[in-house]
Amino acid sequence: MKNAAKIMIVDDDSEIREIVCVLLESEGFTTLEAANGETALSVFSDDVDLVILDIMMAGMSGYQVCLKMREQSNVPILFLTAKNKDSDLTLGFSSGGDDYLAKPFSYAELLARVKGLLRRYQTYRGKGNIDNETPLEWRGIILYQDRNAVCKDGEELNLTDKEYQILRLLLTYRGRLFSAQNLFESIWEEPFYYSSSNTVMVHIRRLREKIEEDPQEPTLLKTVWGKGYRIE
Repeated sequence: MKNAAKIMIVDDDSEIREIVCVLLESEGFTTLEAANGETALSVFSDDVDLVILDIMMAGMSGYQVCLKMREQSNVPILFLTAKNKDSDLTLGFSSGGDDYLAKPFSYAELLARVKGLLRRYQTYRGKGNIDNETPLEWRGIILYQDRNAVCKDGEELNLTDKEYQILRLLLTYRGRLFSAQNLFESIWEEPFYYSSSNTVMVHIRRLREKIEEDPQEPTLLKTVWGKGYRIE
């Protein structure tokens, strides 16, 4: 595969790392391994296109590693987890994760998640070929669709891929009400389940922390209780 994406696998289980590496390399991807969080952070670089990150590791947890990575990059992060309670998933998304896959997982499902995250990252982060588009401007916010950047009052915001997509969708259809199901199926491109509402809620909260003057009293990104979200 020409210009194959580089994927970092971070897991303290050597067997899982080996299996995932073999699977991804058979699909033409380049892989990079790390047995713990400290090693992952020491070798992480801008040429990594996606991180597959185990949550339960000795030393630094996957949550902690994700937070550190988010300080320097918006690369997609896919959590591998044996924990699937809503509270655990909320913590994962709050720390900056883009998606999760519960263990044990099928190889087909892993590949589908990886390819989906890479496709959206390459499209929305400028690694693919997209046409220049007119910026979306509203109340001090400018969303540059040609370079996938967002500024507020002249200062560039550090948004993750999902936060960018949510904001872009809401700004494009300003005034339209989007339910949690609308947002999830549009942004994640997956079937909506009960726990998906929590995923959307966490991402909305994180986005508000970056665009609102007072995230506790939002004036830009409104909640219509029981119905969904909109930008007016």
